[in-house]
Parts: sequence; C-alpha cells; structure tokens
Amino acid sequence: MGMIPSYGSSREQLERDTLRLLCSELIEPETRERLSSMLRAEMFADSLNRIVYEEIVGAGAVSTRRLKEWLPGRVTLRGFPDFELKELLGKSGAPEDIDRLFESLLDLAELQEQAPEVKNKALGQSA
Repeated sequence: MGMIPSYGSSREQLERDTLRLLCSELIEPETRERLSSMLRAEMFADSLNRIVYEEIVGAGAVSTRRLKEWLPGRVTLRGFPDFELKELLGKSGAPEDIDRLFESLLDLAELQEQAPEVKNKALGQSA
C-alpha cells in the first residue's frame, strides 16, 4: 500500500493504528462506539482490518478486556484462522501513543470524506 499524501503514513499503518485505538484500554467503551461510528467498513482497504473493524463495531460498548477476549474467535470465524490479536495490535498502547492513534483515526475519517464513491456506495456494489 502506498503512502497517503500529506499524512506521512501508509494506509495500512493508519488502519492498524485506528484499530489499536479502538482496542485501547485508554478509552471508554462508549468512546469506542462514538469513534467507530465516524468510519465505514469500506474505508478499510485490508480485508483483515475491515473484518476486525466490523467485529469491534458489532461488539458494542463492551469492556476492552471482554473485547480482546472475544475478538480473536470472531475474526477466526470470519475466515482468518491464523489471526493473532497481539500481532495486529503490536505493543500495548502507551499513554503517550494515544495522540498519534487518535490522529490516525481522524486521518482515515478525513480520507473517507474525500472519497464520495466509498461514502455513497451501497454494500455489495462495485464502484
């Protein structure tokens, strides 16, 4: 995946950092719901990242601990038998990382706003 102009990060890194934020113990479950509602699943170019995002949204306002227990099994059932949550999330989110993770989510949301064909596309339709 290429670099996102003016963002200095690859699309894949923005997606992974967004998922790290949504799985962070540093945000409340209700905050996770509000943040995840800023995005659409179609904005995740990587199919594994998209599945993880859909499962996070589907989990609702559960505790982060519960989400992390539940997520690997759900992703495996969606066709990724080798899924490792720790590998996807990387090191535990340090408080000083949280600003960068928030910026990644906001950058991905901004890309969504700049891509009307994704924003207006119905699920299951090709562009």
